[in-house]
Amino acid sequence: MTVMSEEKSILIIGAGPAGLAAAYYLLKHSEYKPIIIEESEYAGGISRTHVHNGNRMDLGGHRFFTKNDEVMDLWKEIFPVQEMPSIDDIILGRLDKFSDAGVNPEIQDNVFLKRNRLSRIYFLKKFFDYPISFKPETFLNLGLVNVFKAGFGYLKSSVFKRKENSLEDFYINRFGKPLYEMFFEDYTEKLWGIHPSKIAPDWGAQRVKGLSLLNVLKNCLFKPFINRKNVETSLIESFLYPKKGPGQFYEALADKIKELGGEIIFNQKAVRFDFQDDRITTLYTVNNSGEENVYRCNAIFSSMPVKDLVSGFNTNVPEQIKNIALNLQYRDFMTVGLLVKKFAIKNKSKYKTVSDIIPDCWIYIQEREVKLGRLQIFNNWSPYLNKDFKNTVWLGLEYFCSEGDKMWNSDDKEFISNAICELDKIGIINKEDVLDSAVVRVKKAYPAYFGVYKDFDKVRDYLNTIGNLYCIGRNGQHRYNNMDHSILTGFEAARAFLGNKDKTLLWSVNTEKGYHENK
Repeated sequence: MTVMSEEKSILIIGAGPAGLAAAYYLLKHSEYKPIIIEESEYAGGISRTHVHNGNRMDLGGHRFFTKNDEVMDLWKEIFPVQEMPSIDDIILGRLDKFSDAGVNPEIQDNVFLKRNRLSRIYFLKKFFDYPISFKPETFLNLGLVNVFKAGFGYLKSSVFKRKENSLEDFYINRFGKPLYEMFFEDYTEKLWGIHPSKIAPDWGAQRVKGLSLLNVLKNCLFKPFINRKNVETSLIESFLYPKKGPGQFYEALADKIKELGGEIIFNQKAVRFDFQDDRITTLYTVNNSGEENVYRCNAIFSSMPVKDLVSGFNTNVPEQIKNIALNLQYRDFMTVGLLVKKFAIKNKSKYKTVSDIIPDCWIYIQEREVKLGRLQIFNNWSPYLNKDFKNTVWLGLEYFCSEGDKMWNSDDKEFISNAICELDKIGIINKEDVLDSAVVRVKKAYPAYFGVYKDFDKVRDYLNTIGNLYCIGRNGQHRYNNMDHSILTGFEAARAFLGNKDKTLLWSVNTEKGYHENK
């Protein structure tokens, strides 16, 4: 056993967006020199970028979009936004929105690209806009019978509102039952592994917030007059994106933290916490060699899963709280990276792309005969993610699973082979065009909104009684936060600690539609 810190220090568990944001805020606004403890060898958490044979995989797809000025200021402080065109802008002649001087992504690495967002639904082997739009193409693809069903179903849902006890109720109230069954039911069950009728509506409220068929229609009709600051997240059309993926940004932020005197210790897992009264005094970690290290602490900022946090408490946790925390559920996912010569499917959209590939950043796969949930096209996120973007297409096939289940434990080669067959089966690629492949597993990617989650407020209230503990980030709060929400929790936790304030605002991030729209 090694005691790493004789003096009390500020410890931050996790080098993801929330942990890095908290550390950076403390370093900029106080004399504290925080220590970040990170279980993996990477900065960025689930927002890291995986590199395989020179090609870069964004695990989950991470748009840099926010309605919060403080978060945007942080992003632009670390990375400038491109002023000159990127390589695909040059090839496609998209030069009118750029200047001939300034930040040049062809020369500079640490830079944000300006990207257009396009994500569609693949259903009945046809493309549908996401969110569903009112175009002739949509009606033609659905067919007359489905169009009438959808229309009458929406009218019925507008008059006869359901009590929102489940995610199914949430979606039907906003889109009608036929559209819910076509475009939400199966995908949601793929994601969570259980039917939407058994999932709390909170997830929908946090992920799509005010999105509904009515809002989609309003967006279509009044698009030129909409204040983009107030547009629903699911309707945004552009975003910033680091040249080499989200991990590049968080690696740069980690470097800034170290320059300012902060410390980041990788490959150490937080396992146990000692208490005195209602405060944590000591953190025990284990490294890859099994060696235990000890850290004395004045405060803990934790982005580790609540389940693991509470299980490590060396104190008398009330039995009810312990049972709820230890039974919290999560969904994990696996991404298969495929390098292919070309698509089997043609680009029939109005959008021009290099080599005329389909233009989507990602595609929601609604085909019922495959397990594939979502398909990323990394070339369209950034041409710099694919080392030969002119001649090949770099894809990410996303599968949702649970750690330890059959999918998670499958052999890599067999799993990749099945993934290739699925993409071939639904007509997106020909399997003989695959050049390279990889598979990456991500644990606890999605905090689950079912099971004991209904009682999570009791765990939250208990954690708030621990005076020097601040829970931040997606897993730290067991809440499906976007990156900007996670960063905000880091900021709010740091402010609460420095100002000796209660933690109310910290837990308010991403709970109300208007919260992060306010100045």
